[in-house]
Amino acid sequence: MLVCPLCKGKLKYDREAQELHCLYDGLAYPIRDGIPVMLPEEARQLDADEKLPTSPGRMGGA
Repeated sequence: MLVCPLCKGKLKYDREAQELHCLYDGLAYPIRDGIPVMLPEEARQLDADEKLPTSPGRMGGA
């Protein structure tokens, strides 16, 4: 299972854009030739309407 490399949160698959979205960090990780590129420097910033409007419910910490 893949998680965001920054916050360890869930990723949302966007089949049409071929991206994995971290709505909490506002990043979209590209999928190239069927392989997710999970490098923050390769991710694009999500538009404001693509992000969650509320505070993150990040996973990983208790």
